[in-house]
Amino acid sequence: MAFSYNKLWKLLIDKKINKVILRDAISITPTTLSRLGKDQNVSMDVLGRICKYLKCDIVDIVEYINEQEAEK
Repeated sequence: MAFSYNKLWKLLIDKKINKVILRDAISITPTTLSRLGKDQNVSMDVLGRICKYLKCDIVDIVEYINEQEAEK
């Protein structure tokens, strides 16, 4: 399974929020922020805190990438 957080980064740009502000606002570690930047798995708790802070739904920040389709 592969997930992309590109929607999150676009939303942060639209709201004029940088990654450090997000990190501090939702109390995540720099490692977790790095995992998001690399499209790696993070906990649902982290995603929930992001949604709460940004007042959005999870589909606004995460996109499922079908690995088989991406390989073609």
